[in-house]
Amino acid sequence: MSEEPSPGPLNRTALYPFHVARNAHLVPFAGWEMPLYYEGILPEHAAVRGHLGLFDVSHMGILSVRGGHATELLSRRTTANVDRLVPGQVRYSFLLDSNGAIVDDLLISRLDTGADPARSYLVVPNAGRTPLIFDLLREHRRPDTEIARHNGAVAILAVQGPAARATLERQFPWRLADLAPYHLRRFPLESATPSDGALDVAVPSTLKDGVLVSRTGYTGEAGYELFVAGDRAVAIAEALVGAGARPCGLGARDTLRLEKGYLLSGQDFNHDRTPLEAGQDRFVDLDHPFVGRETLERQREEGVAVRLAGLTVEAAGAIPRHGTAVFAGDRPVATVTSGGLSPSLHYGIALAYLPRALTEPGTPLEVEIRGRKVPARVAKLPFLTAASARR
Repeated sequence: MSEEPSPGPLNRTALYPFHVARNAHLVPFAGWEMPLYYEGILPEHAAVRGHLGLFDVSHMGILSVRGGHATELLSRRTTANVDRLVPGQVRYSFLLDSNGAIVDDLLISRLDTGADPARSYLVVPNAGRTPLIFDLLREHRRPDTEIARHNGAVAILAVQGPAARATLERQFPWRLADLAPYHLRRFPLESATPSDGALDVAVPSTLKDGVLVSRTGYTGEAGYELFVAGDRAVAIAEALVGAGARPCGLGARDTLRLEKGYLLSGQDFNHDRTPLEAGQDRFVDLDHPFVGRETLERQREEGVAVRLAGLTVEAAGAIPRHGTAVFAGDRPVATVTSGGLSPSLHYGIALAYLPRALTEPGTPLEVEIRGRKVPARVAKLPFLTAASARR
């Protein structure tokens, strides 16, 4: 579980006092000091699958893009046809290099109401890629397009698990029943009536008395991500813990996302794989021009040589990790990009880019663990289908 490290002193999120007060085990992660766990990865994983967990994900990039050419910029630089987004819609997408390789995956949310021709978006890239994405967007923007970063002034709390909606509605006067997956809405903290106003480029000031609630997450369970003013983050987190949410760290976040086959920046892609090789075809809109499109069109027509697939390793004590070698007979065919012991399934699971001929579920392979080859089998993704999952 690692994003690319960043040199220099570590940043701290607005929730750092919350982590210290609850004796979190803090570790460096992508330039930030973040909780790996509080009481343990396994109980935190179980809390999210069975009830409710609370994560600090304020280390993720928090960028606003607003202006007359904001839509054109984001459409040209990502695989999403951003012009098709309606107000309040969230889109998972990829930013590619000129060869079609994934630089980062990110969420793009449309924040304006449509009343103004100048559109406004919230862009959330991975923590370790944020400086690169910020600089790249600024470099390619038109003069009428403003780009700002709001880390520190804004915090993100991920409320994930089967009890997420009921707990949030009990704790705050919000009606969330009609908030569809991959949509967001702004709620005043003291009112059940959603705001009709756009969350424009002044993100921090807009959140002084409200919360931006996004029905998104990285766990595969029903859940929400709350964008809140940094100076209110600790109080909101404490209120959620008091309502039954369990504080969770990066360790559980990693095991949860792996069970769902979600990609991890810096491991499952690192400027080396295209979205089609990563099995993310549904998040590529080929109906608009974007950087890297030519490669993806060719791969769509000819097929990819390798494709991300799941592996299960059920031998007792055999746990595949990042870098584990994968064999077909005596021939090495891949290395594991992400792997570990599934707390829900109680055996090893992994992701690897396999030759296309070997990606059929059920295909027998082997992995080399501590110098010994053990049986593995190609598995259909996701490894786990959670009853409350809506992603």
